[in-house]
Amino acid sequence: MNKENATEEGVFDLVIFGGDGDLAFRKIFPALYYRLEDGQIKNTSRFLAVSLKERTTEEFRKILLSEINSHIKEAKQPIVDQLLNMTEYAFGIAKTTSYSDSYNLWFTNSTNEVRVFYLATPATVFGEICKNLNEQGNITKTSRVVLEKPLGTDLKSSEEVNNQVAQYFSEEQIYRIDHYLGKETVQNLMVLRFANNIFERSWNAQEIDNVQITVSESLGVGKRGDFYDKYGALRDMVQNHLLQLLCLISMEPPVTLEADQVRDEKLKVLRALRPFDKKSIKKDTVRGQYTRGSSKEGQLPSYLEEIDKYESNTETFVALKTYIENWRWGGVPFYLRTGKRMPHRYSEIVINFKQVPHNIFPEKKNIENNRLTIRLQPEERIELRQMVKIPGPGGYRYKPFSLELDYADHFENRFPDAYERLLMDVARGNQTLFMRRDEVKASWEWTESILKHWKNQKMPNHLYEAGTWGPGDFIMDEGNSWVKSQHVAKIQEKKNEN
Repeated sequence: MNKENATEEGVFDLVIFGGDGDLAFRKIFPALYYRLEDGQIKNTSRFLAVSLKERTTEEFRKILLSEINSHIKEAKQPIVDQLLNMTEYAFGIAKTTSYSDSYNLWFTNSTNEVRVFYLATPATVFGEICKNLNEQGNITKTSRVVLEKPLGTDLKSSEEVNNQVAQYFSEEQIYRIDHYLGKETVQNLMVLRFANNIFERSWNAQEIDNVQITVSESLGVGKRGDFYDKYGALRDMVQNHLLQLLCLISMEPPVTLEADQVRDEKLKVLRALRPFDKKSIKKDTVRGQYTRGSSKEGQLPSYLEEIDKYESNTETFVALKTYIENWRWGGVPFYLRTGKRMPHRYSEIVINFKQVPHNIFPEKKNIENNRLTIRLQPEERIELRQMVKIPGPGGYRYKPFSLELDYADHFENRFPDAYERLLMDVARGNQTLFMRRDEVKASWEWTESILKHWKNQKMPNHLYEAGTWGPGDFIMDEGNSWVKSQHVAKIQEKKNEN
């Protein structure tokens, strides 16, 4: 069986380090279930969950069965049984070669050509895992390794992790995963821009006033407190998720959709981002931390209460204004905002077009600028806000109206989760949706211009009540404001009705 046939037929081995963790149960195994249900994975594929706890395969399968039924509504028992039968469990410690006999036997029995190692573990042990795989002779020419973010806490630690992995895997074998890139609506950005002349012709500084990217989270840090307090919102969300969205919005058209050509264009954007200095860091960035607040459900704890500490300088909110210094985007502000304990959970990209140069209508009533909104979650959709005439006599009365493409309404099939697409891309050897090493380096270089000046200027956290929108207005230019999500507005309308 050659590589091409193996990937086309959906036959591969998958080894999940951290196979009994939250990511594995919540995302990876449900993704495998749905791809099995759709016939993209054949039953000759094999899955191995590796973890620190000593248990048998049968014990793990009972746990996996409970998790699958918890995360998949109305799971089909034949598919569940198929997934369980394809999955085995092995005990292993990353920092030693102490792996169970079942682990070694599983590799001995391997006949599939494509072998995927998914490192759903802290990045601090990536190097040890790869070293052990190499010493045990388990890495083949067609092996692939998937690295979960975050890759380090700064440029130096990120490079150290990448150097460790690169000792045993070539760049063509490394898949740095960012689940935002697998979302269907994010994928549609490429089609929206490059398959619609009406948008691509106006996708520039001459026609666009500003771009806003918001990733709002309603929950606090929860069980991630120890991890989050070391990273904060800038490292956890901006350095990867928001920058990748910015790249897809603003990059030049690639010659083809071949992986490196797409990633070349994203890299150009990252290198064109204006770094922050001691002046712009105060004017164009704001960091915040949530205090106690309230919601309809009751009182909300502060960040310090959630992490059980008396003090912390970690930010739970970031808003910033940045510029891409090239011919297409010169002078257009890109506003980025993310935070925890905000009123609603949603992710949106808003393209605000410039207003018409002259109002010809007698009433001289305000003409709103056109606005294109790409909602990533929840209820993925695309909205185009435009002015329309109100029906009836009495002159030209007009108001803004949204044309909507709701994916759930227009496409009857189930909406696949991002991990389903990304896992299959790894198995097929398609790196288009995965970050190349030079991309990671460029994103950290830009992010460090913020971290450096935050530290040097002793930038404080602006406190905001949990359940509010945070201090993001501080960075807005005169006349601009954050666009209120139409989805959030509809939720509020329903609440007011009740």
